[in-house]
Order: sequence, then structure tokens, then C-alpha cells
Amino acid sequence: MTTMIEEKLKLALLGGTPIAQRQWPSWPVWDEHERTGLLEVLESGKWWFGEKVQEFERAYAAFHNIRYGVTCTNGTTAIEMALRAVGVKSGDEVIVPAYTFVATASAVMSLGAIPVFADIEPDTLCMDPKDVEKKITPRTKAIIPVHVAGRFADMNQLSAIARQHKLQLIEDAAHAWGSLLDGKGPGTIGRCSTFSFQVSKNITAGEGGILLTNDEELAGLCRSFTHCGRRSGAAWYDHDYLGSNLRLTEFQAAILLAQLGRLEQQIDRRIQSAKILDARLADLPGIRLINPASHMTRRSYHMYIFRVDSKELGISRDRFIEALNAEGIPATRGWYRPLYANGMFQNSRSEIHNSIISPLSNSDVSYKHVTCPVTEQVCRDAIWIPQEVLLAGEKDMEAVARAVEKVVANAGELR
Repeated sequence: MTTMIEEKLKLALLGGTPIAQRQWPSWPVWDEHERTGLLEVLESGKWWFGEKVQEFERAYAAFHNIRYGVTCTNGTTAIEMALRAVGVKSGDEVIVPAYTFVATASAVMSLGAIPVFADIEPDTLCMDPKDVEKKITPRTKAIIPVHVAGRFADMNQLSAIARQHKLQLIEDAAHAWGSLLDGKGPGTIGRCSTFSFQVSKNITAGEGGILLTNDEELAGLCRSFTHCGRRSGAAWYDHDYLGSNLRLTEFQAAILLAQLGRLEQQIDRRIQSAKILDARLADLPGIRLINPASHMTRRSYHMYIFRVDSKELGISRDRFIEALNAEGIPATRGWYRPLYANGMFQNSRSEIHNSIISPLSNSDVSYKHVTCPVTEQVCRDAIWIPQEVLLAGEKDMEAVARAVEKVVANAGELR
């Protein structure tokens, strides 16, 4: 006979009652501040790059304790202009992590430079400095660490490696809006940092990007590149440098200023949510948490990631997610796979000489045999809880934890 306690523990996937029968926060978050800002721009007739863009650049840089901010159309172009500004050119090699969004590497290829993939650390999901050292060659020009889920990569080690080998260090901070390491924001350790304001990000205008740096000369070069090659103080139709039109609009800046106004409060909420999950999940069998960065003074979680040990639990990560979803938890497998497995890298030397289809067709580079074992394993066992879910209240986070505990306790029923 089934007892009441057993009935309560029965997995929702197998006919039990879901733990979390609730509506989770939606994204993006907006209110009258965005509406007012947009109407101000609309009614002013000044829609182009102007006062609100400059105000946002100053405010966003100050939020990270950095001197200069240069906005642009998106995070991808922010990386591209950073690479150009630090001197990366066609044929140079740039070391990037294999666990990241494609833009970290595609921006490299857009310059005719060559992405070289480094593996990640299993307990941080960030670039492994030891593997970076193995990948350095005489052609290496730069390293792009990614601060995954708002957690800083090992910047002490990576900075030391960059100094030793005279390499440029560009921080991809598209997950780290507001993250601080010893009170310093992304871009104070490396030469610069880049951010995305795409719609899924923790601060968004639908699209947009920014580069932060303390280097005035670098900021000036990046500004010129976004502004059709114009230089500060030059005549309007003087185009002294190579440039493009990558300017942010006043409408986007108005939205981003409103978003920035609530970012600190949202960061605090996500931090508290993560603390609840850390405390409840830390000792669960078959669950592996991401190690904290001991010197981080603020972390802006883009998602909460934990890993599932399929051998210990006897079920796959995907089966675990299926059970979590049935309990009402919007967990996912994430959208990363080993970056080199994408067609743009596997087909980089195809016989079709087209810079979109096979961008490295004129080189001797092949990614057919590239392997990063830790990245491949993480792509099989990581579970992501999206950033907007972390904006829910304490009781909601307790429900997430109970759902994970329930699936772990009943994993044997899912085999």
C-alpha cells in the first residue's frame, strides 16, 4: 500500500504532484521608466547618437569602476572592434574557450584571424589557464577569456600568461554585467572588456553592446571604428581610419538607462537566490556545483549552472531535466555545445571559397580533430536555470531546491 509520504514524493513525471505550480518571472522587465525615456527621445526629434548614449556610456562605465565606455550595435561587434583596436590582424591566432557563444570565435574569424580553442576548468566552466599555455604559438596575438554565468575566469593566471608572452587580454563579459573582482569590473584586468545587451541578457535593449576600458587611446580607436573612421575633433567628412557604422541609437540608450537603474537591485536578488540553491544543493549526491571565485565582490548571475553526475545517479542529464520540468522548474540543457563542432569551423576549409561559407578556406587550419574533453563532458551534464528565474522570491528558490532534491531522491525510478 502506498503511504501518504511516498505519494508526496512521487515524481510529477510519473504521475505525482509538481513541486512548483507557479508563474515564473518573465523577461525582459520594464516599467514606466522605459516608457518615459522612449517618449522623451521620440518627442525630442533627436533619435541619433547623442546625449542619452553618452549618458549611458558614462553611467555603465562608472557602475564597473572603469573610465571609458564605447557603445556599439551588439556584443559581437564589440569583440570585433576590441580585436582590431589591440592590433589583431589576418593570420594571427586568438585563444578562445570552447564553452561559449559562437560570437567569441566568429568575431576572430571576421578579421581573418584564427580561433584556437582552449578547454575549460570542470569546476568553474571558465577557460583553463593550463590549457591556454599549451595552445600558445609564435602566431598567438590575444586571449579572450569568458566570464561564464557572471563568474570571473582565473584572471590572475591568465594575466600572468598574457604578460609573459606579450599577448593582449580581452575579457568577454557578456554574462558579467556588474560583476566585480576585488572591487574591479571586467576590463580593468584585461586590456578591455565587451558586453552584450541582446534580449536574453540581464540588461537589454533588444540588441546593443559596449566596450569598457581604462585605456584612453584604445577607447578612441574603438569610437572611431564605430563612427565611420572619424577622429575626435576632425572635420565631419574626414575619415582617417578604417571604420564602420556601429552606433547605438538614442532609443536604445533610453531603455538601457532605465534597465541600469534597477540592475543593482536585480543583481542582489539573483545573488540571494543563488545562495539558497548553493546551500540546498551542495551536499546532494550526484550534483556538482560551480566553485565560487573567492575574490569576487559582486556577481551578476546570467544563469545558475550545476552539473549532474550521470554515473552516480544512473540517469542522463536530459532525463534529469525532463523530470525537473515536470516538477514545474524551467531548467534547460543550455545552448552551448563544443564550439568547434559547429559547421563554420568543421567546414572552414571547404572547397567553396566564400568568406561566409568557409571563412578560412585559404588557410591551412582544420578543426576536424580538435577536442576539449572537459568542454565535451560539461555539454553532456550541465543544467542551466535562466537568469529571470533567479529574480523570483525566496520561497520560489526553495521550491527549485526541493524539486532537485526530489529528482535526486527518486532517480532510480527514472532508469
